[in-house]
Amino acid sequence: VQLQASGGGLVQVGGSLRLSCAASGRTWGSYAWFRQAPGKVREFVASISWSSRNTYYTDSLKGRFTISRDNAKNTVYLQMNSLKPEDTAVYYCAASSDPLPGAMGYDWWGQGTQVTVSS
Repeated sequence: VQLQASGGGLVQVGGSLRLSCAASGRTWGSYAWFRQAPGKVREFVASISWSSRNTYYTDSLKGRFTISRDNAKNTVYLQMNSLKPEDTAVYYCAASSDPLPGAMGYDWWGQGTQVTVSS
């Protein structure tokens, strides 16, 4: 599986961004978004099953971030609303052959896209 993340950029506090992750190759399975802020470890953001029936979020981001996917386009999205300076990070998409989404066990990773929230 090859993953290409895009959609990052500079946004003001309270703004929104939608990240995209285009997948190619073997695309079946669960997908997730992670992020890594400067000087911090990579953390789980959200994941979604192949059918989109199951989603899983880190508790602190529920209600502001929404993960979705379009299997016809082999693309996974992360809609981010009400952005805060602490959301500044490199965002990575990841894929797993596991049909159920979770916070770990991802085998394939994209290159990351930078999100910067300015105050």
